[in-house]
Amino acid sequence: MNRSRVHRRPLVRPLPLVAVAAIAALLGTGVVAAPAEASPAAHVGRPVTDPARYVDPFIGTSGDGNTWPGATAPFGMMQWSPTGTAGDQTSTPVANGYSYDVNRLRGFSLTHLNGAGCAPGAAGDVPIMPVTTPVTTSPSADSKDAVYAAGYSHDDEHASPGRYGVALDNGVRTDLAVTTRAGVGAFTFPAGKDANLLFRTSNSINGSEAATTRVDPRTRTVSGSVLTGGFCSRRANGGGATNPDRRSYYRIYFTATFDTAFASTGTWKDGEVRPGGTASSGGEGYLTGADRAGRGSGAWVGFDARRGATVTARIGISYVSAAGAVANRDAEVTKRSTVASVAAGTRASWNRELSRLRVGGGTADRTTQLYTSVYHALMQPNTLNDRDGRYLGPDLQVHRKDRGHRAVYGTYSGWDQYRAQIQLLALLRPDVAGDMAQSMLRFAEQNGGVWDRWLHLGAPTHVMTGDPSAATLATWYAMGVRNFDVRAAYASLKRQATVENTDAESDIGCPGQCLAQRPALDEYLERQYAANDDCSCWGGAAETLENSISDSALGYWAGSMGLRSDARMFAERGTYWENTFNAAVGHQAARQADGSWTPGWSPSTGTGFAQGTSAQYTWLVPQDVRGLSSALGGDAAAVTRLDAFFHDASGNWAVTGRDATRFDPTNEPDIHTPWMYNALGKPWKTQETVRRVVDDAYSTGPDGLPGNDDLGTMSAWYVFASIGLFPQTPGRAEMLIGSPTFSTVEIRRSSGERIVIRSSGTEQYVQGARLNGWTHERSWVPASFVTRGGTLALHVGDTADTGWASGERGRPIDR
Repeated sequence: MNRSRVHRRPLVRPLPLVAVAAIAALLGTGVVAAPAEASPAAHVGRPVTDPARYVDPFIGTSGDGNTWPGATAPFGMMQWSPTGTAGDQTSTPVANGYSYDVNRLRGFSLTHLNGAGCAPGAAGDVPIMPVTTPVTTSPSADSKDAVYAAGYSHDDEHASPGRYGVALDNGVRTDLAVTTRAGVGAFTFPAGKDANLLFRTSNSINGSEAATTRVDPRTRTVSGSVLTGGFCSRRANGGGATNPDRRSYYRIYFTATFDTAFASTGTWKDGEVRPGGTASSGGEGYLTGADRAGRGSGAWVGFDARRGATVTARIGISYVSAAGAVANRDAEVTKRSTVASVAAGTRASWNRELSRLRVGGGTADRTTQLYTSVYHALMQPNTLNDRDGRYLGPDLQVHRKDRGHRAVYGTYSGWDQYRAQIQLLALLRPDVAGDMAQSMLRFAEQNGGVWDRWLHLGAPTHVMTGDPSAATLATWYAMGVRNFDVRAAYASLKRQATVENTDAESDIGCPGQCLAQRPALDEYLERQYAANDDCSCWGGAAETLENSISDSALGYWAGSMGLRSDARMFAERGTYWENTFNAAVGHQAARQADGSWTPGWSPSTGTGFAQGTSAQYTWLVPQDVRGLSSALGGDAAAVTRLDAFFHDASGNWAVTGRDATRFDPTNEPDIHTPWMYNALGKPWKTQETVRRVVDDAYSTGPDGLPGNDDLGTMSAWYVFASIGLFPQTPGRAEMLIGSPTFSTVEIRRSSGERIVIRSSGTEQYVQGARLNGWTHERSWVPASFVTRGGTLALHVGDTADTGWASGERGRPIDR
């Protein structure tokens, strides 16, 4: 979900790269010694054995990437990362709270979202802030963050998988490490100054309805909870005060135990400060600016730092109960745990995940980008259940995870993720994908049978458009994921697609966060398109295109299960995109309930679309490229149109998203388009276009992502571009072939399959291929390559082979 376009800028400081000596080998297993730094041209020869060393958590923290650099574990519940301030305590510089370009912090929060696109976004719960001044006024009254915030320099900041640290200008050095549900933080205070830790319990990014904090000097413990939610709550969405997400939908509990006795305590509520206090309560509300300023509550604890002091806190969180937070903490960080020991364990966990994709033969920069992208993509889904198996459902009731499932997972930006991130998750961790599918099924059951488009934790936020859950689970099934209740999930998603639910006609939250799921379904099925003036949706054309993809995916799924009647029905519905294609202008366009075209059309219009334009959405037909080609006047005409989509009027590449009528790599609706040449018989154009996007839109450094990462979607796109494969269409497991940026790629799925891609080099043009030893003249690999494994060997060069896979048999099959 993107809100603004990226502005490229030079790096504030160079980030160190680690590389190994170049070795001309296609496949190997040895470890090669590495110098401390390397030039961008250096190559990593043999497959990487310590991929965590190549992860740079600062990539995407500037230029609208909206990532954050703090400590997290794979699929973690806790994400301990700084929250910045630009002088307004009721807001944040960017969606997740941290911007590389804002060098002032007001706390280190326990939860974050990766790459959400609205500011303030969500989470950022329980900021903990070390200060070296006496607490004489209420931190909540410090509405401009003038007193209880601190500056810092990036020269004094470091981050790696599972660990984050920074030295603040106030003299305090903070060092953080986490496990899945807990963490250890060390705060080193300078000698001769006050040493206080503020627990700003009510100050979640979007505010809070209620918060409580308690201090127990006897056990050296600070604990509490915050009742919060409010996803993107600043946005009016055309509904003003009716924004459906200005509401509470979760409570997070925390408990922090220290190794050092408290020298002092205190609490505050709104403008009142209470030295010596040990209990406080009070929320902030969900508005911003003057409507929220000065409200809130929290507590502080002070330490004796006359000679300097390092205090260490063990902290646990839970969405279930205070006892759950204690149990999570004590099970995952023992009394002997240190920042270093916890960080080492989590780094090992990251190495296990990252090593499922082993690459070699690429530059150090590309290796850094690749492994950072995998890292970002596997931050989510997030673990929701406590260690005892209990979790909070969207009904705000506590449930227990199903037998046979390792975890309950949540947080799903469906409209974004179904295009690349969920495929990467299924490719690397089909077991996690299955647990996520089961979790989503249970969330839907707890939500009146509705599968929401965008889940924060397990709760519906209604963000974006379409029915991405259908496309997601159909894709996971196609890619071999079976560890979920397949029949029940399909039946539930079929019902959502065929029986109008209670809120389907509601306009609350529109546009952007429409309460309706499968909106105005009865009218949609009657007209076979979503009418822009009568759809209870963000935009009629976008809704039609998104539903067509999801219905097509449900048809593939039904066919795989032998449900022939369903398969035919959904396949037919997968062609409804034709009803919003305006042949007179050759584009997708918004259409009214009476069948007329919505006035004011132009290729750059956003009317009828969601975060995109007519020119960009016209290509959103991955399930029927041949049908789209026919509508555009045939393959030759479609290729000419696609060429113009990636080039300006002078023929120069235009792939950075600055033109509303051309390709936009900063947002999701058209990120599949560089790969569409395969279906048009021009795979060599896919190869050069994808490589151009990789080179022009992505980079190392803080501004290395082209737009909002959207829970790993932009990162997942980069991973697929790097390994030379891309999902053909939702609901299918076939992959389109591109040209890898590495000479060796090895994927070891958690289900046991091994996928190998060998390339004769890293040039951008494929000049021949062999699949499992046989000559391969197709620009795609079959589903069995994913579900059973295999070896794809590519011969590449620096000139286009316009004959390879360009014939009719070389093209991917649409239906």
